Formats: sequence, C-alpha cells, structure tokens
Amino acid sequence: MTTVSFAEKLTTNEPHKALTTGGKRHVGRNSAGRITVRHKGGGHKRLQRDVDFSYKKHVPAVVETVEYDPNRSGFIGLLLYKDGERRYGLLQGSIGVGATILSGADVVPTPGNRMPLKAMPIGSFIYNVELKPGQGGKLGRSAGTHIELIARDQGYADLKMPSSEVRKVLDTCWATLGEVSNDEHHLVSIGKAGRSRWKGIRPTVRGTAMNPVDHPHGGGEGRQGRGLRRAKTLWGKPSGKGQKTRKPKKYSNHLIVSRRKVGKRGAKK
Repeated sequence: MTTVSFAEKLTTNEPHKALTTGGKRHVGRNSAGRITVRHKGGGHKRLQRDVDFSYKKHVPAVVETVEYDPNRSGFIGLLLYKDGERRYGLLQGSIGVGATILSGADVVPTPGNRMPLKAMPIGSFIYNVELKPGQGGKLGRSAGTHIELIARDQGYADLKMPSSEVRKVLDTCWATLGEVSNDEHHLVSIGKAGRSRWKGIRPTVRGTAMNPVDHPHGGGEGRQGRGLRRAKTLWGKPSGKGQKTRKPKKYSNHLIVSRRKVGKRGAKK
C-alpha cells in the first residue's frame, strides 16, 4: 500500500466552514432506492466543498491555503479576492500560498491564470475547460491532468484530450493554463480491499465467476473463457479493451476530429 505525502504540500487540515455543506451520498441509487450504478456504497463521511469552476470574478485573487478535498483527486485552494470574497478553486500544480491568480480576456498567459481559448497561445497545456461558454469547467479536472490546445479555426479550438481524442470546442469557452495539482496521484497503490471500502467502492465480481442467469459470461464447468468473441456487460453492451462504446448518434459526434485510441496499444500512445 502506498500513499502520497501531503505534509509539504497542504497548509491546513480544516476547510473553510462557510464553503462546506453536509449531505447524504446516494451511493448509486435512484429516487426509488434501486441500484442504478453498481459497486458503490459505504465509505467515510465527507464534507462537500463549494468549488468555483467558472472563475467569473475578474478581480485578482490570492491563494490563502492549499487543501485536500476528499471528493476529487486534485488539490483545492482558498482564494481571497481583492473585494474580500473567498471561494475555493482547483489549483494548478506549481501554485502555492501567496500566489496571485488572474482571470480575464487580456491577462498574461501564465500557469494558473484563466482566459478564453482564443486568447491562449497554440500548444498551451490547459485544464478545467468549459464545453459551453459560461458553463464552468467540465474537462480536465483530475489530478495531474492537462489538455493540449493544438489549433484554432473558424471560431473553434482543437483540443487533444488525455484519452488521445481530438475534439472541437468554441474558442469563446474559458480554461485555465497549466495542469492540475497532485500529479503523483496516479502512483498510489490501494494495497488492500479495506482501503477501497473506505473510499465507498464496493467489490466487483467477474462475470466468469457468475452463473449463466446472472451474466452473459457465466456458467461452465471449472474455469472457462467467456466463450464469446467480444466481452459484454451484464446487460449485453460491449465492454473491455479495444471496443467502441460511444453511441453512434451522440450529439457531439460532429465535434470529434479524431477518435480516442482504444486497447492496450492505443492507451500507450
């Protein structure tokens, strides 16, 4: 079992009370109490942090603290704006306490600053990218993640995702320069089953270990292969490496320039 040392990175253990809320975690169940997402349940109690992904205040902000958020993999920071308001923001990797963050159409393009895609240099690494103008950041929010701005044309920006997919986004959408903090997150080894349960992750049972009534891969005497050309989910949908799972008529298909590479070989490229 391995962990990431937070001692030299975090500056406080207590969140800003005015920006936290409680609440019940629905652990994969809908309004009728039925399980709609498997493998969720239990886990340690968490406080929800009100994180601002839009940075709509165009006044300078100073980072007061660097904090751990149990609801995401990257670090968050308490930002004190010049007008006295405090908000939580998703921090860039090199940003620390005392750093100043700017948001605006004409700010200097340095890591941590936020601006429209049309104002950014080509080749920039960015994160917390909007899909629609004014919506707030949706893409590139996991620890150590960055998206590459590779081109701009006819009002759109071409973005290369961590998955290797290249897609178009309106160049009036906003993003933050740099990459998300806590880049060592991917090095963590969970180590034991109990640690997954602390995180609210319940066990996953292999389809081949089930009976035929429970899964398309089930049945057979002793250990068996799945007996099918392609892997399926419990509901018969394609799964596994090397298979396309995107819906053929998805609304954003016209924005995809290059599909992501799937399978073991594609993931390494």
